[in-house]
Amino acid sequence: MKENKLLLKVNSETLIQHVVKTAKKSSVDELIVVLGHEAARIKEQLANLDCKLVTNENYTKGQSESVKVGLAAVSSYSEAMMILPADVALIDAESINKVVEEYGRSKSRIVIASHRQQSGHPILIGKTLFPEVAQIGEDTQGLKAVVDRHRTEIKYVGVGTENVLIDIDTREEFNKYFPKTTSTLLNAN
Repeated sequence: MKENKLLLKVNSETLIQHVVKTAKKSSVDELIVVLGHEAARIKEQLANLDCKLVTNENYTKGQSESVKVGLAAVSSYSEAMMILPADVALIDAESINKVVEEYGRSKSRIVIASHRQQSGHPILIGKTLFPEVAQIGEDTQGLKAVVDRHRTEIKYVGVGTENVLIDIDTREEFNKYFPKTTSTLLNAN
């Protein structure tokens, strides 16, 4: 997709605003948004939302860099961090809450939203794994390597919706999942 998908309009808001507002409706204590490509434009869209914005200057090196920048911004009192890519745009607050609630019950080191035995997002990582997450890199399969090393410790939470499996990577996918919206790109001016 040539255009920045996070700036596509979903009715009266951009895709990134939509995802952040959804996350804000959930029970998470702190919301950190890692900015990368076109950081200034994305920051502008989030200016009036109560969330912590941090910038990944090395975003071209892959998602692992963004995860590490986000981890560095997590408050010291946090028991866990949740990773929710912004292109998982159909996420709902209830699914996020189910992951948080399961972590509260089980204290599993990794809790992953799932649907019909397929893992999706968000992924919650307990604090005891923060040192491992801080060392990830694209050359070693990033966060996937941490998840794979701890596969037997994962708690999967069936959330009852395929929305946790869907990410928006193309204009066709955007149009498919947001068919009745005003799907225009936010003007750069």
